[in-house]
Amino acid sequence: MRRNIFKEDRLRRNNRLTLMLNNREMRAFGIYCSRFRVKNKSEFLRETIMKAILKRFEDEHPTLWEENEPDLFNQIVSK
Repeated sequence: MRRNIFKEDRLRRNNRLTLMLNNREMRAFGIYCSRFRVKNKSEFLRETIMKAILKRFEDEHPTLWEENEPDLFNQIVSK
């Protein structure tokens, strides 16, 4: 039982992030939320931001070789 309390404490959100939108962005966000029935806007924004961050991390992870594999349009020509 004590372990569950510790885990819940680690997952508690204590940090606040403020986001400013202009009128057009806010209107678009409101239309999106109503059209796709987003009930929890905070959760939606948190998940969307984290998905973008994790995708960027995944795309830019270090590789063993710096250059990409040659493909049809980027082949190494030897003479």
